[in-house]
Amino acid sequence: MLRKIGRLFVIKNRFEAFVIIYALALGATARGAAYLTEYPGFGGKLLFLAATGAVFLAGAAILDSLKAKKEIEELRALVAERE
Repeated sequence: MLRKIGRLFVIKNRFEAFVIIYALALGATARGAAYLTEYPGFGGKLLFLAATGAVFLAGAAILDSLKAKKEIEELRALVAERE
């Protein structure tokens, strides 16, 4: 039962990855807007950029991990085919 629940939290395809990245971006922009009101001026803008920049890094990591996962599955299939 726990494995079935655990599978809900696994990103399986690019569409799911993009939905998660979109949600991260919405949260980052909300956090950035709060930074702009809390710290007006250049400091708030830097914090806004840092919050949104983190989404780019996380999104790239998510997409790279999906690509690596797909390549590993293809290699396993190739090895199984040869055996």
